Amino acid sequence: MKLLLDENIPRKLKYRFSELHEVLTVPDMGWSGITNGDLLKKMQSKGLRVLLSVDKNMSHQQNLKYYNVSLIVLNSKDTRYDSLVAFIPKIEQLLEQEITSGLILVD
Repeated sequence: MKLLLDENIPRKLKYRFSELHEVLTVPDMGWSGITNGDLLKKMQSKGLRVLLSVDKNMSHQQNLKYYNVSLIVLNSKDTRYDSLVAFIPKIEQLLEQEITSGLILVD
């Protein structure tokens, strides 16, 4: 499955995912600095269905029902690599299932 890491996720986290997933970052795609709405539109146009973020406000700012995108938000106390790497097993487990569009909060 293709997975896009938001700008607020350290880039090197993409190397911690299994080879079953193609993990891209917002900077990899050349989309740094764009608004969340434009990001969701670009994702949809490129066939990307899963966005991983720590932005707990995005689902309140964007009406996700208009996008065929799953927003996985990590409920982390910070955005440090060491804090976020602990979420990898839970994310991998989620990605093994058929996930639906909308918000998925991971504690």
